[in-house]
Amino acid sequence: MFDNFGEFDSAEELNGVAAEQLAKGDTDAIYELAKENGIDVEEADDYIDGLTKELCGPIMAANGKLDVEEAELKPYEIMKDWVQYIRARCLEVPEMALAVRRKGKTLRGCIAALLKWSFANAKDVDKDIIKAAGISAPRVTLGIPGMGQAKKIITEYYMGVK
Repeated sequence: MFDNFGEFDSAEELNGVAAEQLAKGDTDAIYELAKENGIDVEEADDYIDGLTKELCGPIMAANGKLDVEEAELKPYEIMKDWVQYIRARCLEVPEMALAVRRKGKTLRGCIAALLKWSFANAKDVDKDIIKAAGISAPRVTLGIPGMGQAKKIITEYYMGVK
């Protein structure tokens, strides 16, 4: 995933490497750095052309990391919603964007935290609902966190805040 330049702990680190490459005149490296970190080629163009002072800011760096991780993980259904909740938290709480970019914090780890909560909090589904669904299993449980609970779990995972 972060094969050429490694995983960055912050937008500042990413921008530092971009500045080094720009100073060398290695625009190919800047494009590769941007691609590896989910930064749009247009942003790299603007940086190379001097239209922006940095390759990315904290929110762009966080969303870029999520884009790269999401492409590898290929989440679906509720997991896609959870990714959107993470993106929303990055906009709502600036510190969240910083936390998402941190080394060792991953989309996979966050989804694992949500799944762990789901299994720990699964409740029996009413028998009439099971029957109406046409399910013949004697027992069905469900434990998907609602949006509010999911956002709490996401915040706890990335920021360590309860």
